Amino acid sequence: MTAPILILGAGRMGGALIQGWSLTEAFSPCDLILVDPNPGPEARAAVAEGARLNPDPSVLAEAGAVLMAVKPQVWREAVAPHIPALSPTAVVVSIAAGVKTADLASVFGGRRIARVMPTTAVAVAKGTASVYSADRAARAIAHVLFGPVAAVADLDDEALMDAATAVSGSAPAYLYAFIEALEAAGVAQGLTADQAAKLARSTMIGAAALMDGNPADPAELRRQVTSPGGTTEAALKVLQGEGGLPILLERAVAAAVARAKELG
Repeated sequence: MTAPILILGAGRMGGALIQGWSLTEAFSPCDLILVDPNPGPEARAAVAEGARLNPDPSVLAEAGAVLMAVKPQVWREAVAPHIPALSPTAVVVSIAAGVKTADLASVFGGRRIARVMPTTAVAVAKGTASVYSADRAARAIAHVLFGPVAAVADLDDEALMDAATAVSGSAPAYLYAFIEALEAAGVAQGLTADQAAKLARSTMIGAAALMDGNPADPAELRRQVTSPGGTTEAALKVLQGEGGLPILLERAVAAAVARAKELG
């Protein structure tokens, strides 16, 4: 049994999952046990609909799945007080970047472990989730939790979780930074801030939606909107030139991987 689901850390990502589960009706608020000294608005809304917040420790033993959604820098201190109350058969699903399965298993007393790196778009059931577990049952639980709200990619090597974090888990911030810079560039060319924001944001949303429904790879889609000698080609010569996007993203992903290893 998966439910009840214990969520240790009901902040931004925990809240995004709560929102996505509510949207898809995958789990009801009554299925949730939340432990967080400062729960986010989604968690508080779930409590109003039946979720249990910071209950007596004896309640934690009911949970079949434990979602560890605390910050990786403080995960040991955050979960330690609650471990004695957990059922010995509970499956632990961690979304803490860089925290290794062996360390989780040691701290959680040998319980089954799965690692997941999701994106915050799980809130609207458009997320992505990279999953690793050497335990088939734990991997299945991770799919039960994330399948309703994300496209799930299974990894066979835990070492790839850091790369998945850099390419997927952190990538929404890369897109937001790109749009932020594109808006600023539009303003520099004379558009108002409102005009630049509407144009940049709606264009990126539309392009992503088009790619979602098109089997062509990104390179082919790029070619389809790039006329030889045209304005798009002129811009791409800058973006893809020396020191441009390919090099910047390679460096950015490498930096994220290195930080994930440090956190672990």
